[in-house]
Amino acid sequence: MHLGRGGSGEEIFLHGDSLIVLFPAPRRVVSTARLNGGYREDIKAVFNHHVPPCSHGHDPKTLPGRSWEGYLAYTAQELGLSPKHSVGLLTAARMENASCKSERYRNLEVTAIVTAGVDVNGGRAGDPARYYEEEGKWIFVGGTINIILLINGNLPPHTLVRSVVTATEAKAAALQELMVPSRYSRGLATGSGTDQIVAVADQESPYRFSDAGKHSKLGELIGAVVKEAVKEALEKETGLNAQRQKNFLVRLQRYNLGPEEFWQQAEKEGGNLAREAYLSRLNQLAREEKMVALTAALLHLLDEQEWGLLSQEAVKEIGCRLISSYLPVEAPQKTVKNPADDLLRLLVRGVNRLISSWGQLPSGRALS
Repeated sequence: MHLGRGGSGEEIFLHGDSLIVLFPAPRRVVSTARLNGGYREDIKAVFNHHVPPCSHGHDPKTLPGRSWEGYLAYTAQELGLSPKHSVGLLTAARMENASCKSERYRNLEVTAIVTAGVDVNGGRAGDPARYYEEEGKWIFVGGTINIILLINGNLPPHTLVRSVVTATEAKAAALQELMVPSRYSRGLATGSGTDQIVAVADQESPYRFSDAGKHSKLGELIGAVVKEAVKEALEKETGLNAQRQKNFLVRLQRYNLGPEEFWQQAEKEGGNLAREAYLSRLNQLAREEKMVALTAALLHLLDEQEWGLLSQEAVKEIGCRLISSYLPVEAPQKTVKNPADDLLRLLVRGVNRLISSWGQLPSGRALS
């Protein structure tokens, strides 16, 4: 299936489990790919290939080619591409959920083709690692944000590499704007642990650009298309969008607080509702915009404390005031080394008291 063209005549196709970009002539490419990665000037095609996470039992030796590099070379050949002149990426995201976005200014055009998923392995730079590579052993996990960036200008090598930096910042910005949680810490995700990128420039283009940073128009276009494409790809792949994030239970996943934890606390406090009725009210309350705003404010206070921007005392005091201003619960007087547990415990207690008094609220509204 033909999906479109890049600004320099690149043809974009969907073929089964692969998305293929064919170049009309060899291109200048920099990439993180395992197949022909690094900097090359003889690349004729790029492909992004879907691999189901469990299809190989976490062991690439079970795949054709007996390694990830070998499997990519095998896949290139199966697609009718030259294994020596193609760049290949792997992902658990499905190709039909890819997003392709373009932006143009005068003679400059930038296209971003993105597949994305972070619900399984989204992480924040500096999070605890999942593996240590030794003797070539490596575990493939679900998720991954793969970006193919097509630029119709003639970029020298250093500018092409700089475009990768700008695109990476744009990816992180897209995740920040969706408040995507890390799966390995209490922080916000900046990507997944297996993200890949390919940046392509046309060395035959008469239009030369020497800067891909944020101050340049090229950098602006890269940032805009990558952010837009990452967001759309995440929504298509897993339904991750702004509407899904307007839920305080979703926001509290960073602290392992979900419906079951709320219910268990309600039971301890002698709640007067059966489990089904309680969870129904909790899920309704979770979508109340003011409750989402309250939770977002608390979590940001905790983030600022974690980053060293606010003291524990200030976070605890203001956090308690916020909760007691909106929920029927009094702030505790004691102080702790880390206020996160006390603030979240207070939030849960306030939510449970609100749910218990549900019948007394006008029209079932949670907050006035």
